[in-house]
Amino acid sequence: MSKTSARLLELLSLLQTRRDWAGAELAARLGVSTRTVRRDVDRLRDLGYPVHATRGAAGYRLGAGAALPPLLLDDEEAVAVAVSLGTAAGGSVAGIGETAVRALAKLEQVLPSRLRHRVRTLQQATVRAGLAPGPQVPAGTLVAIAEACRRHERLRFDYADHTGAASRREVEPHSLVSWGRRWYLVAWDVARDGWRTFRVDRVTPKSPGGARFTPREPPCGDVAVYLERQLSSRMWPCRATVVLHESATAVAGRVWPGTGTLEPVDDTSCLLHVGADTLHALVWMITSVDAAFTLADGPPELAEALRRQGERCLRAVTGTSAGTAGPAPAAATRPG
Repeated sequence: MSKTSARLLELLSLLQTRRDWAGAELAARLGVSTRTVRRDVDRLRDLGYPVHATRGAAGYRLGAGAALPPLLLDDEEAVAVAVSLGTAAGGSVAGIGETAVRALAKLEQVLPSRLRHRVRTLQQATVRAGLAPGPQVPAGTLVAIAEACRRHERLRFDYADHTGAASRREVEPHSLVSWGRRWYLVAWDVARDGWRTFRVDRVTPKSPGGARFTPREPPCGDVAVYLERQLSSRMWPCRATVVLHESATAVAGRVWPGTGTLEPVDDTSCLLHVGADTLHALVWMITSVDAAFTLADGPPELAEALRRQGERCLRAVTGTSAGTAGPAPAAATRPG
């Protein structure tokens, strides 16, 4: 490759890494004069790349063209893109899997053999497990919601809740959140005058969009924290609060994301707010934290479910019968 051609590729690569470049800075990075940079920019323009001059100090910006220009990636970037495309192929966005596979096939064709080997080695050594496939969301729905978030425009949509009940909603959308294998919309519900969380796979956007609005401060100061709290307790039919007899700092690593939210009390205790779809699941979530606890609030049946769990565990290690298991463990009783 000639020195000029190599320099043009390097210049194009630099222009793709950030929005604005000063001519003098490009010259220093390329080891040439600013005059040579100007000539190279003209060559890129002749090749169809929209390189614009910026105001003030002589500078340049790579604009968007009618066609996607070739992307110049270093080794680590190329591997990252290939791995991301492979992950997207099995993702939760409807229609994007086939597109990701096609893009990955094109990328692998042009990867140097050393990089192609790294990507394939990683793919062959990786087994996906854990999360079950989640409901797929049309890419058009995600784009419509994201555009409404960006434009600060009200969004109207039909919504089906977990029982199948349908409703028409009008909201001020704040953020899309990808949580596990599901997509959620955090938005201010206009009719209900409060923050709400919506499963995007249950959303059917309607057009045209609504009026512009002034963005509100996010709930809890962070939409991810808000969603975690919603998923941990408030959205579930069975909910409870227990006092853990350790500090929030001590037990934080034992509470799985999405399992529950901790509320510090003092140096020796904290509150755990949890929710689940059944009492059995609620008992498991509370006891899985591996900390002494006292039931503070929950459905009346929860105390009995905890007692039965304690009796089963006691029988497992003592061999006693149900009738001689002894009194229920103190940690499973409700105070007062």
